[in-house]
Amino acid sequence: MQPRPLRFIISGGGTGGHIFPAIAIADELKRQHPDAEFLFVGAKGRMEMDKVPAAGYRIEGLWISGLKRQLSLDNLSFPVKVLSSLFRCRTILRDFRPDAVVGTGGYAGAPVLYAAARMDIPTLIQEPNAFAGLANRWLGSKVDRICVAFPGMAKFFPADKLVITGNPVREQLLDRVRELEQKSGDASQTVLLTGGSGGAKSLNEAMAGSTKLIRARPQVHWIWQCGRSYLTTYESCATAALPNVHLSAFLDKMDEAYASATVVIGRAGSTTIAEIEYLGKPAILVPSPWVAEDHQTKNAEALTQKNAAVLVADSRVNSDLVPTVYTLLDNRERRDELSRNARALARPGAVTRIAEEVLALLPSLTPKTDASHAAV
Repeated sequence: MQPRPLRFIISGGGTGGHIFPAIAIADELKRQHPDAEFLFVGAKGRMEMDKVPAAGYRIEGLWISGLKRQLSLDNLSFPVKVLSSLFRCRTILRDFRPDAVVGTGGYAGAPVLYAAARMDIPTLIQEPNAFAGLANRWLGSKVDRICVAFPGMAKFFPADKLVITGNPVREQLLDRVRELEQKSGDASQTVLLTGGSGGAKSLNEAMAGSTKLIRARPQVHWIWQCGRSYLTTYESCATAALPNVHLSAFLDKMDEAYASATVVIGRAGSTTIAEIEYLGKPAILVPSPWVAEDHQTKNAEALTQKNAAVLVADSRVNSDLVPTVYTLLDNRERRDELSRNARALARPGAVTRIAEEVLALLPSLTPKTDASHAAV
């Protein structure tokens, strides 16, 4: 009987930090097994429902959301959503019959990975942060393998399941950055401020509140990525008051922006940190105080403890951000030190290692037949 192609279910969503690693893992598995079949599972109404199909993959949406940290009527529906999602996941797993299920975080990951583990389907989670999320901590005892980016994660997960792989990054894009840097002879100083795909309110407010400081050094160029929802708010500010600032809602040519950057300012999400490490960019990290378990602060501290980045607290961003930028721009030795130390923390090839860990969970590299899943 002719074996069927390998099949993988991948779940990652809510933010780019979950979605893009999930897509990167799928791309790498497909590179190694071109005939493999993929199905993503996400949360209805979240950004993965657009980003995953745009990357060429099919996705199923679950009626699921997270618990609100404050008292909310939405929390009353949470148990119903969980039960509904678990039932839907069992149906998806029986219909698609995956050889393995991979999770990179997001609301939909917990029910599909839990259901897969209960059905004896090989499971793997990729924990990108230095402080593991609640859902992944709960799943840790149930899944087969846990890929992490930071040392010391045994305090969250069973040590015998842990593999330090690093976080997947867009290595082709970042290698293009290096090519552009080598070709460029531009000696001007440029600051790249990115608040992620949605923008960061406090970073935007800090820029708008620092117009005098920014105008005072017109030779410093700024690339300010504010997010689509903030563009109209800050467009007039940048156009009229800040001629040395290029404002955009989203950076379509991220490789060019990175290549031109003398200093990078960003949140401390796992993807941003992995890219900064890979490129060895001097960086100022402003952790979001609104994320679960304050994990971005833990991510940033993993770098600052190695003298590989500068941390500015969100509560002090209005007063400290631009002066900190100028301090770095005026100190080439300090920038070089940050760059060297950041690059030393990088783990190139992370996505290949994660894909290999997924494949290692399979009984063999000979694809299973449909009959082998009869118990599911």
